[in-house]
Amino acid sequence: MTKTIPGVVPMLAYQDGFAALEWLAAAFGFRERTRIMGLDGSLAHAEMEAGDGLIMLATPSPDYESPRRHREHCDRARKWASVPWIIDGVLVVVDDIDQHYERAKGAGATILSAPENGPPGRRYRAEDLEGHRWMFVEREKPGAT
Repeated sequence: MTKTIPGVVPMLAYQDGFAALEWLAAAFGFRERTRIMGLDGSLAHAEMEAGDGLIMLATPSPDYESPRRHREHCDRARKWASVPWIIDGVLVVVDDIDQHYERAKGAGATILSAPENGPPGRRYRAEDLEGHRWMFVEREKPGAT
C-alpha cells in the first residue's frame, strides 16, 4: 500500500537528524515511516507521521545550525525568540492536549505556554531539542460547541 502525502508538508532541517527522529517520537508521539542515510552518514531524508499529517526532516549540510544554536551567538535571533509565539513553526492537531503536553514536558521539551483555551482551540506551545517551535491544538470533539 502506498502512503499518500498530504497537501502541505513541513520540511525541517536538524543538525542531528537521527537524534531528532528519536526525540520527536518520544516527546511528541510522531511515528517514523521513512529514514534514508546519506553517503556521508547524515540523515538525507526522513518522514514522520504526526496524527494524520506528515513532516519531513533531514540534516542539510555540516554548515547548518539549528534555531537554538543560532540564538547562542545572534542577538537579533535571541530577541525575536523572546516571545512564546510560534516563529516559523508547525501546528499539529492532537486528540488530547493535556496528555500530549505532559508527554512533551516529561521528554524535556521547552514549554513556551501551558495548555490554554482560545483560538484556534485548546492549545500549548513548545520548542523541540533544536529550537524549532510547535503549536499543538486539541482536535474538536464531536458535538462540542
